[in-house]
Amino acid sequence: MEHKTKLASIVPKLKLPLLILLIGLFLMLLPSGSQDAALPEDPGERMQEILSNTRGVGRAMVLISEKGVVVACTGAEDPQVKLDIIRAIGSYTGFGSDRITVLKLADET
Repeated sequence: MEHKTKLASIVPKLKLPLLILLIGLFLMLLPSGSQDAALPEDPGERMQEILSNTRGVGRAMVLISEKGVVVACTGAEDPQVKLDIIRAIGSYTGFGSDRITVLKLADET
């Protein structure tokens, strides 16, 4: 009988913390703010889009992994374009130039 009285005295004290906990869990399950649908979700796709619209780069393909980045583009033969790509990729990913490879993309003929 004594256990029931202890339990009965504890339950009212826990109602508010339990309610706050449940509200917090509910809010965490709600979808977060709106995302811009125009931006690709894949970082490689974002970089590909940016690089493809950069002067001298031409058509570009980008692969980003945990170990580094590979960029293949039509303008890779120009040393200044290659340097600009390495700097842009390094700024975006934090990778050093030793982890970024820029290749000449095969011409479409």
